[in-house]
Amino acid sequence: QEQLVESGGGSVQAGGSLRLSCVASGYTLDHYCMGWFRQIPGKEREGVAAHDADGTTSYADSVQGRFTISRDNAKNTLYLQMDDLKPEDTAMYYCAAVGLYDCYTRGGIQNMGAWRDFADWGQGTQVTVSS
Repeated sequence: QEQLVESGGGSVQAGGSLRLSCVASGYTLDHYCMGWFRQIPGKEREGVAAHDADGTTSYADSVQGRFTISRDNAKNTLYLQMDDLKPEDTAMYYCAAVGLYDCYTRGGIQNMGAWRDFADWGQGTQVTVSS
């Protein structure tokens, strides 16, 4: 059974770092585009970073240069290294997996907003950044 399980969230002060992990049980990661989204109450879930099966990555402008997405196919795990965290990064963070066909026919990793209706989701992990 396929399952995405996130971990690594927590509370940090501005300028601090966190590393999120997503264990993708039952998935073969190189058959999927993988990504991290975040959501705050009352707002739409937004794409943060994405990782294509060929190794290319994409980032939202708001996190470019501060966040790094990576994946370890042998461990079936997706990571998000978050550095220089800001209070506006506070959100619930979700791991997402979308099959390559659905990914590529909807603009690829540059167009994460098109994935939302087609992705598998984890349960989320909360990140809170205090000033």
